[in-house]
Amino acid sequence: MSVKFKPLNEISGRLKLAIKIEMLRAFSTVAQTGNLAEAAQRLGRTPSAISMVLKSLEDHLGQRLFESDRKNRLTPLGVQVLELAQDELKQFDGTIRSIETCAQAPQGLVRAAAVPSVAALIFPAVLRQFQAEFPSVKVELRDADSLAVIDALARGRVDIGVASVPHGVRDADQELLFSDPFGLICAPNHPLAKQAADPSVEEVCKVGFLSNDLCRQLEGEAAQALVGSAAASAQNTLTLMALVRSGGWVTVLPRRVAELDPVGLPFRPVSGLVAERQVHLLLRQRPSPPDYALRFAELVRQYAYALPKS
Repeated sequence: MSVKFKPLNEISGRLKLAIKIEMLRAFSTVAQTGNLAEAAQRLGRTPSAISMVLKSLEDHLGQRLFESDRKNRLTPLGVQVLELAQDELKQFDGTIRSIETCAQAPQGLVRAAAVPSVAALIFPAVLRQFQAEFPSVKVELRDADSLAVIDALARGRVDIGVASVPHGVRDADQELLFSDPFGLICAPNHPLAKQAADPSVEEVCKVGFLSNDLCRQLEGEAAQALVGSAAASAQNTLTLMALVRSGGWVTVLPRRVAELDPVGLPFRPVSGLVAERQVHLLLRQRPSPPDYALRFAELVRQYAYALPKS
């Protein structure tokens, strides 16, 4: 049986049409600015060059990304591509920064990520002590939600993570740092803050409950009823806290997240809702971590264990 090979020029033509990061950056910039001239100025290119890049991208996709040549309105496909392109650009730019940081850190580099509530509580003390012990080792810290921490660890973008992990993470050691109970967060003058008995799930559902990302960790019928009653959701913690402080809404969060609010919002157990956030320390094992990374993880463990018990 003979095997028929595709002509080399046909294969080369397809490779030339592959979507490149420069295409995504050009498209994203034009979509954000709404015109070719400003996008070209930002990218240091000519409007005609940017226009040719966009045409190549649209030819490759076989569909238009903008509704007109004015480039001020996206097609439905353009909206989807913009979201995906921005995610890819963010990851690509982060990778480039990490590569440059590695090149500038001949004595070593530690990259760590943690959920914001833990990062704010322990990273200042950990970094202070680590730099005293390893002054020549660079440190790259970031805070992100648990899914983003796990993704960064799996992709090799960080060496150490602190997050809520429902399952194990491949090529990473994992240990429980602490458990954090969920409870009601409300304004100090809210009726549910003043009543003597712990509020019930039914009472919380009736007063303008706001859902948030951490509510995905809640399980059971009571939790489903609570999330199902949500008037709205707020994914950003600062926005969520501001809405709760206004007195018009309440939410459910782990105790240590609530403690980050400068006003000191009341935290109350919810009758019928038994839930805890499990926060784990994750240490990437491939390649084997250097001694200074192990020490950084040990300091994270040490300061996390020293946190006041919830």
